[in-house]
Amino acid sequence: MEIPPFPTGAWARELAGRVAAPTTADRDRERRWDPRLFAELATAGPAGPGLAGPLVPRDLGGAGLSAAQTLDLLAGLGEGARDPGLALAVGVHAVLATVPLRAFGSARQRERYLPRMASGEWLGALSLHQTQGASVTPAVTARAATDGSDGSGGSGGSGGSDGSGGWVLTGELDLVAGAPVAHHFLVVAAHGDGGRTAFVVDRSTPGLSVGEAGPAAMPTCPWGRLVLADCVVPNSAVLGTAGGAASEVEPLLAALDWVFSSAPWLGLLRALTRDAIDGARERLLFGRPLHHDQSVRFTLADLAARCELAEGMLRRAAEQFDSGTRPAHQDAAAARLFVAAAVRTVTDAAARLSGPLGLTGDHLSGRAHRDGLFFAGTGGGTEVLRPVIAASLLELG
Repeated sequence: MEIPPFPTGAWARELAGRVAAPTTADRDRERRWDPRLFAELATAGPAGPGLAGPLVPRDLGGAGLSAAQTLDLLAGLGEGARDPGLALAVGVHAVLATVPLRAFGSARQRERYLPRMASGEWLGALSLHQTQGASVTPAVTARAATDGSDGSGGSGGSGGSDGSGGWVLTGELDLVAGAPVAHHFLVVAAHGDGGRTAFVVDRSTPGLSVGEAGPAAMPTCPWGRLVLADCVVPNSAVLGTAGGAASEVEPLLAALDWVFSSAPWLGLLRALTRDAIDGARERLLFGRPLHHDQSVRFTLADLAARCELAEGMLRRAAEQFDSGTRPAHQDAAAARLFVAAAVRTVTDAAARLSGPLGLTGDHLSGRAHRDGLFFAGTGGGTEVLRPVIAASLLELG
């Protein structure tokens, strides 16, 4: 297949179908992350980066794609790999851990992290509990270092109340996607005065430890638990404005998660619909192909309509990123809410039309049924998404 000048959905679908899909069932059954597979996906792009740094500027080693192109890329990955866990891990690194650094990182942070993230050399990770904005109180606290530590390994004068002498982070984070293989973590911490600050914390930082713990869903994503025990970081680890995460990093993370963590599911919806069509053609009911049944045809039409609507809603939100602003939270939340509901509907229909084996782990509908329930609960679930949409409609801010 000829590779276009920039990665597209068709290119990503072909690549993932060729290098990832043949081992998806085995990796899922073994709950296994394959670093060599990720490395191939990360570096397989034309004349440079593949799926690891689509939104990293080209002068920093990335592909420099638009948000709409990245949406297509991740949808192609989901459709080709047929692996929700792998797609989530790639999206967390390539978008959720990368874009906040591009948007709010200092020049030094951008130059240090982004080229290595775009190449796949360094993986970034974060907890999915941190993508819900102000609706969740951070599980990590930050206080100014006042014991003479400046976070750089030396000692000196005491730190100020503004963290000018470094910061001490304490707490635990679950559902950290990418934790076992990450080089660094994006951590949002709360202050005693109610403020919040985002940090980029290297894995090698003293006081930071990673344990292997995760959900039963999406087993091909490397999950972990992050523990910060009086973890001292320098002021240079602050991402954005100290105390400003609630208006900077957190709203961006929520919008990124709602749109780009949904993107692979757009591709999975297409794959599930194709499986449903194949099942309707191949399976017999009372000696006749299923697709002769009018209700089956109506079901297939509904599945195709849901795919089209999901794509339209996600593309609208992605294009707002490209306009120079974040998408309206109403649009991003509505897209996520719709996609999560569509996943349940399409998965159930595909399982019915594919037959009894459809819900086993060796088939996409079985994996999607398990992982779709988990997906629907992340990003805040309906308890967060619906209030966000309602508040926008009522102009409540």
